[in-house]
Amino acid sequence: MKLHVKYNDPRFSIYRKDLRNNSTSAEACLWFHLKQKKLVGRKFTRQKSIGDFILDFYCPEENIAIELDGEQHFWEEGIIRDSKKTNFLESQGIVVIRFENKWVFEDIEFVLAEITKCFKRKNI
Repeated sequence: MKLHVKYNDPRFSIYRKDLRNNSTSAEACLWFHLKQKKLVGRKFTRQKSIGDFILDFYCPEENIAIELDGEQHFWEEGIIRDSKKTNFLESQGIVVIRFENKWVFEDIEFVLAEITKCFKRKNI
């Protein structure tokens, strides 16, 4: 059931700002390819909060969240936290795409192609 949730809740503004100012190298690399509508003309934002979760990247036009996962995401606590986040976002109609950080460096074209596959409209 889709609930009314807050986007960019002011409670999280300091955390969103900190995450933007201290992004991982994988986030910085992917952001280079997403910012300024570089990917098929779609606008992406960084560190948007939806409900109680902060997303790495979000495309409002396509309702897609992109999450980059480093080592901490593969431990039990990270897996549980990511599962709750994904379940919540999907309950809100948001498509969640996850990539390991290393994929951004090893095959950025694959990552961008996988994101593009999720777009409803292929061309603008």
